[in-house]
Amino acid sequence: MRILGFDFGDRNIGLALSDPLELTAQPLGQYRLGEEAENKRYFTELVSKYEVKEIVIGFPLRLDGSSGTRVQKTREFAAWLEKAVGCSVIFWDERLTTQQAAGIMKEQKINWKTKKKVEHQISAALILQSYLDHRRLHRHAP
Repeated sequence: MRILGFDFGDRNIGLALSDPLELTAQPLGQYRLGEEAENKRYFTELVSKYEVKEIVIGFPLRLDGSSGTRVQKTREFAAWLEKAVGCSVIFWDERLTTQQAAGIMKEQKINWKTKKKVEHQISAALILQSYLDHRRLHRHAP
């Protein structure tokens, strides 16, 4: 079983996937939202193909912890996704992941054309890795 990570945007969703042991997150790709039926088919196939047991979606909080402008859209999409694929969806704080992704891309000297293709994927992997690390830490806490 695996966990799928989402960096939800207006048009594009960055995707990341855990390894079967749920230790690491790897970028999986980017999906451009389309018609509802097409979206449902794509995500259902993804969940089935990788035997996904839960989905972690970045929750757009402001730096002070208050709700960002995208919170409602994210909640609506998560509710739709949970119903569409039959998998539980967990919200995870995504603050500063875009800046972290930008730093990684700059460090790796990724050009601007490639940047558009990988930015959301890297953010999704950062969101998912943060979640996996948190779970592992708290699972073993006394």
